[in-house]
Amino acid sequence: MIRSFRRKFSISAPRLSVRPHVPWYVRWAIAVPFILLIGLLIWWAYGSGLELAGFHRGQAEKELSELHDRVAFLEGENAKQANQIAAYERQGQIDHASNQGVENQLKSLNDENARLKEDLLFFDNLPLTGSREAELSIHRLKVEADALPGEYHCRMLLVQSVQQRGKMFEGSLQMVVEGEQDGRKVVLQFPQMNSSQDVAAHQLSFKYYQRIDKVFKVPLEMKVSGVEVRVYEKGMQEPRIKQLVNLSSQS
Repeated sequence: MIRSFRRKFSISAPRLSVRPHVPWYVRWAIAVPFILLIGLLIWWAYGSGLELAGFHRGQAEKELSELHDRVAFLEGENAKQANQIAAYERQGQIDHASNQGVENQLKSLNDENARLKEDLLFFDNLPLTGSREAELSIHRLKVEADALPGEYHCRMLLVQSVQQRGKMFEGSLQMVVEGEQDGRKVVLQFPQMNSSQDVAAHQLSFKYYQRIDKVFKVPLEMKVSGVEVRVYEKGMQEPRIKQLVNLSSQS
């Protein structure tokens, strides 16, 4: 212990240094400029290295900005082109529908013209056979399968004789359809009595002649063998005239 005491307080004791106290904010105030200077030197060195390697930041930013503008312009043009294409497609659909409607009207007019020519030819020859006609007769009766499955088209011309022309004929039309379904004989009647609208559509009223153009529909499983057309005069229970079309021989 005596030796350690002597070492601390004798001539051979370690020296004591006294330094002034520096606050922390003073230290930071001295260090921060050096740190910023070092950062600027590093950034300058990085930019110089890029330029030496052939990369110019200002030119790259300018080209990038131009590319952004070009992309925005192309996107706008693409949207305009898409709208124009959609408008052209809509106009094309409208034109197609209009052309289809014109074609349908033209076909209908041609069919009507053909029927009028047939009527004209028929009435040109009518005076030659008028004396041998019944008071009411059915001409050009045709029953054919329509475009839709189960549908049939019935066409005919009802004509009053020369002696009866000028006298109003009032009555109704009835079609009796015979056929087979699931091995059983089936008989259908048109118009159906439970439909007042259908009954009204089959009423007849004419002085000279009346063209009949009716469509009736049967079950898809039914095979039609014949259709009998009956014409009733108003107030009569028995048909004034009737005519049968055999479809089994046509199939």
